[in-house]
Amino acid sequence: MPSRTRPRRGFRRRLLMYATALSLPLAASVVEAVPAAHAASVQCGVDYQTNDWGSGFTAALTLTNRGSAAIDGWTLTYAYAGNQQLSSGWSGTWAQTAKTVTVKAADWNKTIAAGAAVTTGAQFTYSGTNTAPTSFAVNGTPCTGAHQPPVTVLTSPAPGATYTAGDPVPLAATAAAADGASIAKVEFYSDTTLLGTDTTAPYAFSATGLAAGDYSVYAKAYDSLGASAESAPVGIHVTSGPAVVASPSQLAVQQGKSATFDVKLSTQPATNVTVTTARASGNTGLTLTSGASLTFTPSNWNTAQKATVTADATGTGAAVFAATAPGHTKAEVTATELAAAKTYDARFLTLYGKITDPANGYFSPKGIPYHSVETLIVEAPDQGHETTSEAYSYLIWLQAMYGKVSGDWSKFNGAWDIMEKYMIPTHADQPTTSFYNPSKPATYAPEGDLPSQYPAQLDPSVPVGNDPIAGELKSAYGTDDIYGMHWLEDVDNVYGYGNAPGACESGPGAAGPSYINTFQRGPQESVWETVPQPTCDIFKYGGKNGYLDLFTKDSSYSRQWKYTDAPDADARAVQAAYWADVWAKQQGKGASVGATVAKAAKMGDYLRYAMYDKYFKQQGNCVGPTACPAGSGKNSSSYLLSWYYAWGGATDTSAGWSWRIGSSHVHGGYQNPLAAWALSSNADLKPKSATGAADWGTSLKRQLEFYRWLQSDEGAIAGGATNSWQGRYAAPPAGTPTFYGMYYDEAPVYHDPPSNQWFGFQAWSMERVAEYYQQTGDTAAKTVLDKWVTWALSKTTVNPDGTYRIPATLQWSGKPETWNPASPGANAGLHVTVADYTDDVGVAAAFAKTLTYYGAKSGNTAAKTTAKALIDGMWNHDQDALGIAVPETRTDYKRFADPVYVPSGWTGTMPDGDTIDSASTFSSLRSFYKNDPAWPKIEAYLAGGAAPVFTYHRFWAQADIAMAMGAYAELLE
Repeated sequence: MPSRTRPRRGFRRRLLMYATALSLPLAASVVEAVPAAHAASVQCGVDYQTNDWGSGFTAALTLTNRGSAAIDGWTLTYAYAGNQQLSSGWSGTWAQTAKTVTVKAADWNKTIAAGAAVTTGAQFTYSGTNTAPTSFAVNGTPCTGAHQPPVTVLTSPAPGATYTAGDPVPLAATAAAADGASIAKVEFYSDTTLLGTDTTAPYAFSATGLAAGDYSVYAKAYDSLGASAESAPVGIHVTSGPAVVASPSQLAVQQGKSATFDVKLSTQPATNVTVTTARASGNTGLTLTSGASLTFTPSNWNTAQKATVTADATGTGAAVFAATAPGHTKAEVTATELAAAKTYDARFLTLYGKITDPANGYFSPKGIPYHSVETLIVEAPDQGHETTSEAYSYLIWLQAMYGKVSGDWSKFNGAWDIMEKYMIPTHADQPTTSFYNPSKPATYAPEGDLPSQYPAQLDPSVPVGNDPIAGELKSAYGTDDIYGMHWLEDVDNVYGYGNAPGACESGPGAAGPSYINTFQRGPQESVWETVPQPTCDIFKYGGKNGYLDLFTKDSSYSRQWKYTDAPDADARAVQAAYWADVWAKQQGKGASVGATVAKAAKMGDYLRYAMYDKYFKQQGNCVGPTACPAGSGKNSSSYLLSWYYAWGGATDTSAGWSWRIGSSHVHGGYQNPLAAWALSSNADLKPKSATGAADWGTSLKRQLEFYRWLQSDEGAIAGGATNSWQGRYAAPPAGTPTFYGMYYDEAPVYHDPPSNQWFGFQAWSMERVAEYYQQTGDTAAKTVLDKWVTWALSKTTVNPDGTYRIPATLQWSGKPETWNPASPGANAGLHVTVADYTDDVGVAAAFAKTLTYYGAKSGNTAAKTTAKALIDGMWNHDQDALGIAVPETRTDYKRFADPVYVPSGWTGTMPDGDTIDSASTFSSLRSFYKNDPAWPKIEAYLAGGAAPVFTYHRFWAQADIAMAMGAYAELLE
């Protein structure tokens, strides 16, 4: 029988990871005298970093040996100026007397080799001001700070600058070295492409030969001690010929007010050029009141002149203003008239303009949203220019809100179209679905606890249930093909599989995008332990059986395709389509989105596969692979959104097999009652299938019950449940609580880190509940929200300067009570605590949206004021040229060196020639990272330096921030 791999959806790891574990404190001891012997020989540096939540903080101190000999035994001392008080410490023995803190080395880290570093940390409480210490000593010798990287600023070109192909692009930067070092060189990059280098100040390079397109450029300076740092990136445009340049491209104009945009030329003209600007289309309430005719000369062509747009007192909606000149490509500016009080809609449009500006790097040349602007980032995607179905769903949602604000629905429809084109497998990508047999959906294979327990043995003797929806889906849509998004895509074909839509493993030379998979080997497989693989495996790469025999054990293997759907992303796309339908109808433009909304209904119909047990076994008290009965009809459905559904089949169209699976594991953070309600109740979103709308009606009720069952005594929502304990229908521990027979699972799906820890799942999920409550007033939703919001607000700090701290990592204890729908328990034994706090802007935006929708319906003043404080705080403190972002210290990047389990004797190669064998590591399978401009930060960290700091611009986070502004404008402004 052919092997049928069962993909597993990867986890999200967006929370900030700190240097030490708060759960492992060491008791403080009495202060010990600082040894004086050999003090003069110590040369040291100390890097001090904190994670502060207003009443307490953790401190991470990295002690670097900057001498030529090892330090054998160390005691670190420093003092605070305020009332900071030690609670606990780790990686050393911590003590405090008055304001002086002493840390003595542990036995295992007492020796610091020359050039190496150790990290120690502690937790403190305080009130008032938390001023950082300014001096440190090791063994009595004062230390300077750890060597700081150079400060690098790109001074040219300006953000948004436009040039003509063939003209030189002037790149210039300033660079300053620290600690007596000197600047060795400055490199200039476009994305990961090195454009040029300068070794002497003033640092500059003239980039010639740039083809027409959009570029993200930056400078990178290296100092004489080997440290390096990048400047903030700047987006520029290069046109194919002379062009008129207008900036910004998105303009918000409130009623009765005016706004301006800049006009100039992309290249020096031989004679004077007159640029004529006029409204080309759209809202007649917007008028060009100055700048209709602007003259540029050979000497002032690059000096911006202003054009002014003025709004009338009553209109709303967008207008396009075109700036034209003979022999030049025109420039267009979209101006949107807003109500006079709509400050937050204006913010939405400002951030929307930054996100959608192609030069800022959020999109590929094909218009596909990247996971992040930055390429070196590892979380669920293992490279920044991969993308996820999540990113596509956020794009659709962002464009829906743009339609609400501007009245232009073409971009919403276009977002769905690009998702459909690049993220939903075409018939050519799933060519053998017609061979699928609903009575034999898949062959059973047990899940292992560890990657080392793979490949898993296929066992056809285990009974599997019937698929009850395949027939009605085919009847409704006339095809056996699945209409759902695959979850992960290598947009730029960095790995080199090249299996773009319709092309199976076309190789490294393909332009991309390319469908890929990573996670597939049990709950302990973190992103750092994955073996990337193509979704279409024809044994061109990997080993003799491609990658298949790393995951499943069979007597023989067939070339095959396989896809995994992330249900929360598909549900979010449906959620966005619901709002597009509502907002477009409010504008009298419902017909503009009708075709796209119908596609969302279709996606929701197929999304029901996520409700089913992995092998369509009966839901509830399912113990023993053979003993657990095969399902029939709908008794294998939990009516909840599980972690994934997947489908696959033979690449050989005459082979005659295809499979489909659901998932037995259900996470609280994946549920979406707004989508369930829309699919069951909204006429435009009701699925075409015979039972689709009814199933979603049942799901709505079941999801709200699920939240209630998982709600802790404090108010947070716990992990989830499973119908297959340990992924192999094992017997759970005695006394495990159940929900309709499913077993409580504190950390369903993945354990590294535990899936119940990230506060972002709380904010994401409760935001959907709050939207549903705001639209319906359902008291079942309000009951959950009342308790959750009270808890979340109690753990949120807004500082006097407007900065904030929200929960980051949660810790859990206890269990819920077994669910009784007639009399829900209080869960007095299920508890949550907040381990640490963060200023993560994406999570804060989702939290603010939750509070906005809840506050608007309930009238809760604290919710409304905190929502405003969060979005004001990030707007006022965290803006940069690309959006809104904050620095992150990534101690988890030590895991670039982590080993990746490959069975002994198994060998193969990646498309670029990287070896896959038992000696593989995360980075050895991804040698392309060594060419990334940010790689020296990782090298330095792996060599014992301080943890690297990155400022990331994740697409989902920027979209969520923009939408938080728009939601607040709609409901509370």
